[in-house]
Amino acid sequence: MAEARATEVEIKLRVEDLAAMRRRLNRAGARQMTPRRHEANTLYDTPQGGLARHGQMLRIRIESPAGKMKAAKSRPRVPGRSAHAPQAILTFKGPATLGQEQTAALGRRYKIREESEVTIGDPIALGAIFEALGLRPYFRYEKLRTAYALPGLPSLKVVLDETPIGAFLELEGSPANIDRGAARLGFSPSDYITQTYAGLYLAHCRRQGLPPADMLFQKGK
Repeated sequence: MAEARATEVEIKLRVEDLAAMRRRLNRAGARQMTPRRHEANTLYDTPQGGLARHGQMLRIRIESPAGKMKAAKSRPRVPGRSAHAPQAILTFKGPATLGQEQTAALGRRYKIREESEVTIGDPIALGAIFEALGLRPYFRYEKLRTAYALPGLPSLKVVLDETPIGAFLELEGSPANIDRGAARLGFSPSDYITQTYAGLYLAHCRRQGLPPADMLFQKGK
């Protein structure tokens, strides 16, 4: 069981043209660190929404190769530890804070949260335990994620996410490295997004006049 606890500093950037973004990453010398993977995420909370009300998040994520999306949906139990097998991760995030980095960044905004993660062997059993303790799955969302590294910025995590509401880049690292990486890819601080995918999805539903549900790909995709 691998566990990690850290302070997460990240931003999102909206990608209008996915193919052009991939070309831009290539021109910037980005190296693919992990192949494109499918992520199935389930957020848990109390029936009263106590975690969300305090800015906290509890999530089970199941990752699998993108080509095995249908198999992963039909049998989410993690069968092994090979590089190509699905893996499951439990994540807890604390409330977003305004740290010194933000105050000193002349209006540049970053999402700063404490984060703890641990790999788990049986996400179905853990979900059942959560429900027995009174927690409920309240939001599910999917994405296809590819991770990259930019030359000269080895500590900056760069991921390209394809979601049912569009594509996004997510940059995670120090504020200085986030700024350098974003500028190298053609973005400025005015492009920074600090909303979660749940928040972005709700905003999308409001704009489109749609009732919010789960953020899932259409069947067959």
